[in-house]
Amino acid sequence: MAEKTYNQAFDGYWRYVNRGSMPNKSGIYCVYAGTYNLDAKTVSLNRLLYIGQASNIHDRLQDHECYPEWNAELKNNEIIIFSCTLLGESDLDRFEAAMIYKHKPPVNDLCVNYFRYDKTNVNLSEKIALLTPHFTVYRSED
Repeated sequence: MAEKTYNQAFDGYWRYVNRGSMPNKSGIYCVYAGTYNLDAKTVSLNRLLYIGQASNIHDRLQDHECYPEWNAELKNNEIIIFSCTLLGESDLDRFEAAMIYKHKPPVNDLCVNYFRYDKTNVNLSEKIALLTPHFTVYRSED
């Protein structure tokens, strides 16, 4: 494997009730605990809970097996909120692993302590609250 750089713009934010309008494309999604201001129609993100990948983000989030774990992380008046970035299927594993390794979301268990890829540079833009905009991760020692 060789060094790789990703320049990814995240789109969002979708409340759980609006997940049906998420893209029918491959990419990476972030799951947050946050609050919704009904008057202003805005969300506030409190914590990153999970990072995942899908060949079809829309379909994956319709009935995700981690919903019980995500809901268990919510505090009073918090809701689940999503963001995503589109990415070709051939890059999903590496980019997801880099994101998880860097951000260590509490509901992820794979890739939190080990990164198996060569040097990976990540530059994030747009809807990236609670994410590190620029970082590099290196292969972990066995």
